[in-house]
Formats: sequence, C-alpha cells, structure tokens
Amino acid sequence: MNLALIVLCLMVSWPVSANAQAGSGALREPVSDASVDDFVRALKPEVRTRSMGRNLKVEPSRIDVTVNFDFDSARLRPESTPQLERLATAMRTDALMTLRFRIEGHTDAKGGARYNEVLSAKRAQAVVDFLVGQGVGAQRLSPVGMGFSELLDPGDPIAARNRRVRVQTLD
Repeated sequence: MNLALIVLCLMVSWPVSANAQAGSGALREPVSDASVDDFVRALKPEVRTRSMGRNLKVEPSRIDVTVNFDFDSARLRPESTPQLERLATAMRTDALMTLRFRIEGHTDAKGGARYNEVLSAKRAQAVVDFLVGQGVGAQRLSPVGMGFSELLDPGDPIAARNRRVRVQTLD
C-alpha cells in the first residue's frame, strides 16, 4: 500500500509558498506558512488511476514544512508552535480523524550514525508529544528515529533540509 506523506524539515525558516511544492521529482523546499487545509490536502489519501484507468492505487503527497529545534537538541523552538498547531488541527479534522501517522525523525549526515539516530528519535518524540498536547490521540502517532539513513538531499548530505520530521499516514 502506498502512503501519503508530509515532510517537516527541521531548519531555519525558508519562505516558500505551499503552491511552490508542485513538480514531481523536484527537490521540494520547505514552507513556513502551511494552512490547515494545506496539511489536510497533503495527508489525505487520494486514489488515482494509472495506465489507462486501471491499477487504482494511493499516490503519496508531500509538503515540506519548517519546524525549528534548539541546536543539538529536541526542544522545539517557539516559532514552530503555530505550524505544529495547524498540523494538529488538520489531524483532528473529519478528513484525517481515522488515520494513524508514523512520525519519523531525520538528521543530516554530520556526526556519528548512532548519535543522529538518537537525536532524530528524540525530535520525533518531541513532535508526537506536542501533537498529543494539542488533542491528537497518542495511539494514532508512532515516533521513529531514522538518523541520516534517508537523506532528502543526498547530493548535499549536511544540508539543513535533511534535518526534518516526516509525518506519514499509516492507514
């Protein structure tokens, strides 16, 4: 089963509108102003047909969003809370209420693998804790630390865009 995706990049604000996300295959820049509707559209599974109307499948959708943490820390920065509040609101909408989400923490390739796995797990848990505090059921959220095993920009392994949390629908 294919899964709808949303990527939260943990980096300094990089202002790009949600409309700039178009273009499959292109490296997506993070947005700092995603609305509740943007999150719902990005996370709501959508069935599309491939190959002359056959082979129905769920096509993944993605949106990159700016979320800031203190340096070398899992403490969320205050400027990240409005964005995460909108994500939580989207997760509580009728369109997403029945879905479960895997919250993946990702880092860049600077530093050791084990250290980055632990840091990414702590950051994923910090996002889960925030969402639970906003009324999203803990049973709907599953945090996982990925370290730098799946770089968003493998051509620049220490790029800030590699430091992110990916929210992936499980249902």
